[in-house]
Amino acid sequence: MASDDRKTGGDRTSGDEDGLLGQVRRKLIDTKRKWAAEGRGLSGRTGPRPEAERLPAGQRLVTNFPVLDLGIQPEIRPGDWELTVAGAVENPVTLRWADFQALPQVRMRSDIHCVTTWSRYDNDWDGVSAFALMDLVQPKPEARFVLLHSYDGYTTNLDLDGFADDDVLLAHAWQGEPLTREHGGPVRLVVPKRYFWKSAKWIRRIEFSETDQPGFWEVRGYHNYADPFEEERYS
Repeated sequence: MASDDRKTGGDRTSGDEDGLLGQVRRKLIDTKRKWAAEGRGLSGRTGPRPEAERLPAGQRLVTNFPVLDLGIQPEIRPGDWELTVAGAVENPVTLRWADFQALPQVRMRSDIHCVTTWSRYDNDWDGVSAFALMDLVQPKPEARFVLLHSYDGYTTNLDLDGFADDDVLLAHAWQGEPLTREHGGPVRLVVPKRYFWKSAKWIRRIEFSETDQPGFWEVRGYHNYADPFEEERYS
């Protein structure tokens, strides 16, 4: 299970796959595949939910910010960080740290819902909204999906509507402080309406596409859409 919600541990690593780190990664990945096969965390609750209900079914509320990873937390200094936005866009770009900071900045408050069954309320994120990024690159009419790439090799996918939601942002700060390495700094995606594995950490590339491309966990038994309030944990 990766930091926050299974995001560490793409198919490329900086460690020795045949050594201790590789054994740990394989064991944890196998465990999460087993969770998907067994439907771990599913409450079985169905039907409409009350409008005032804030905690999704099968979740427990925490006040800390859990960190669960596969032993890989890439260290990227802001001065070395780059974000490439490409694919089905009119204006592909590669942003350096100064370019990113020069874009319109917002603060948004949202809840976190991790597929490992914890939720945390009222997280304040500072960063660049998905709206501002799309305004910069201008997705083409055929763009329907987004594939997110992280510095650790991790990938995850979103439909365009999910990425273009009004509470989605690329965050560089949490609770007023720069985002730490363990939580995806210097920049991570935040997608509040999906389970947190969709909020890719250590983001380095965003690719707009006409076709859907399931990511690292999506091809390993986890749901393609991942709505917490529909308990879309597993495929």
